[in-house]
Amino acid sequence: MRRYIILSLITIMIVLSAAAGTAYKVGADEKISGKPMQEITAYTSLPAETVAILSEEYEKQNKVRVNFTVLPQKELLQKIRDDAVSDPTVVKTVDLVLTDSELLKQAAELNLLLSTATEINDAVKNNFKDEADRWIGVWYDPIIFCANKDFLKKVSDIPDTWEELSKTEKIRVGITDFLAADASSNLMFQMIENFSDKKTYDILRGLHPKVVQYTKYLSNPVRQAGMGEADISIAVESETLRYMQDGYPLKIIYPADGTSYLLTGVGITTQDAMKNLAATNFSDWLLSDDAQIVLQKNGFYFLPTNPGTLAYKSFAGKNLVLLDKSKTFSEVERQDFLDRWVKYIRFN
Repeated sequence: MRRYIILSLITIMIVLSAAAGTAYKVGADEKISGKPMQEITAYTSLPAETVAILSEEYEKQNKVRVNFTVLPQKELLQKIRDDAVSDPTVVKTVDLVLTDSELLKQAAELNLLLSTATEINDAVKNNFKDEADRWIGVWYDPIIFCANKDFLKKVSDIPDTWEELSKTEKIRVGITDFLAADASSNLMFQMIENFSDKKTYDILRGLHPKVVQYTKYLSNPVRQAGMGEADISIAVESETLRYMQDGYPLKIIYPADGTSYLLTGVGITTQDAMKNLAATNFSDWLLSDDAQIVLQKNGFYFLPTNPGTLAYKSFAGKNLVLLDKSKTFSEVERQDFLDRWVKYIRFN
């Protein structure tokens, strides 16, 4: 896998390097045209570092500035609602939203996002987008089994399902605390929805004695497996790929019975024709290899949803089964699931 990733990156970067030779500086463009650079405003819950590199690269390539405002997810939805004023004379403060798909689903149900279909986003599979094209998933990050290669050499029967992993004897497991990260808690919720709560808690109960440590950060289980402190870690693929690129002896195993994932998507809110077009173009760019290249150059390895990209062909595992039976549990239901895990498994 690592070899194909490197080959794909080299190929695309050669093309980009050639194209970069014809680019003008932003300031020079504005002086020549005499017009200010076009700008669009976006709300996001992604880390500032991530959106900064995307904005900078897009501005270099397209001479359009994307001004991101980073907000916690709980505040983001309210900000979109506040912006959706009925008075058409009031200037909107946001043109686009880049965030978790669960929040975009809520925004779409409140009619806060516009239907935007393009040739590029039409290629995205239905499970990665809204049925009315009010939001489009641009990349996702699945939970996988991150195995230490030295451990794999010692065993003949490698667990590749959740139930097998929970029943495997003499194995050390790394995992992020379900209370510490959305990717981790989302795994529990998706398993409950797809496997039933009884089977899910049976699996988690079987894993518990094998857990080396319930870590606070998503990177730590990967580090544990890479350093030989854990045999197999339950981890996000993006962190695993990052450690693999740094030379850690790791192998990715996709759970054969399915796994959860966090999907990042984009939705457009502005009805202004010029800004709508600019926001749509940026949305399509997020689905391109150009966006994936700049993310990978900076250590972010997500799986793109656009099947036409080289990154999709390089990263998407043929054995990757996603748990797509999805229900949006209420905050009360989510807290109840977590409380039950804490009471009957974590501290039992």
